[in-house]
Amino acid sequence: MSEIRAFEDRLHKENTGGDIPGFIHLYAGEEAIAVGVCEHLTPADKIASTHRGHGHCIAKGSDIEGMMLEIFGRKEGLCHGKGGSMHIADLATGMLGANGIVGGGPPITIGAALTAKYKGDGNVAVSFTGDGGSNQGLVLEAMNMAVVLNLPVVFVFENNGMGEATGAEFAVGAPSIAKRAEGFGLPAVTVDGTDFFAVHEAAGEAIERARTGGGPSVIEAKCNRFYGHFEGDQALYRTPEQLEELKAKTDPLSIFRDRTDGVLDPAELALIDSESEQRVDAAVATARAAALPDPSDVDTDVYVSY
Repeated sequence: MSEIRAFEDRLHKENTGGDIPGFIHLYAGEEAIAVGVCEHLTPADKIASTHRGHGHCIAKGSDIEGMMLEIFGRKEGLCHGKGGSMHIADLATGMLGANGIVGGGPPITIGAALTAKYKGDGNVAVSFTGDGGSNQGLVLEAMNMAVVLNLPVVFVFENNGMGEATGAEFAVGAPSIAKRAEGFGLPAVTVDGTDFFAVHEAAGEAIERARTGGGPSVIEAKCNRFYGHFEGDQALYRTPEQLEELKAKTDPLSIFRDRTDGVLDPAELALIDSESEQRVDAAVATARAAALPDPSDVDTDVYVSY
């Protein structure tokens, strides 16, 4: 969680210089969800992400230097500088990709879960989707198909209450994603997405169910994002005072420190934060000095040869 926060806070600063191509959507404030879920996964398990995908990448084990190179559009990035922030992927760690299509992840994880079931290898697939994506038709079709085929998949909905700049109260008739999921026959729970331990417990149960043939599940994790929908978003839908209150009351890192008070040494946690910042600093320095893709590379990585 510390590394994700350091990564996102640094990107927020770097983006103001205009050196990063494309849109950036930051995950700060939602760290407990990605980490709480991915702690249960192996490199062979698959995840599909959203446009807000850096946290999922890091939690799944992606190298932050390779990620930073990719976000800066450099040739040695995880996707050779061609994906950038919104389409970053790392198949070596089972990260099937961020996605510019809202709700695009669940159908992809259906394919990964069907593969795992067919092979009988005990692997699972997990999709991360925002509350806005929960209203997309393909997401609903994916949940229904997962039940019909009894697939080893977990649908995680990161509910920060806003689809871009529109609050759920203005756009959603049935605001409980978990209750909607139950209509498809899915076991579904709602958890505090700012509490690592709450997410970790719910994810452990759902992933074990999937891994042992019990079928799909839904986790709705309530959370808040600390930056705008995208970098450059003026975020006029909430006041600075509201944002400061959210940070004071719902910061996953602060909540983790409170929950582990008397168990973990605060100095050790502070050292982790310092080391995270140092790794991110080094990744930025490497990315700034790295080469851009050659124009001749435009025709590569387009098709897969079987």
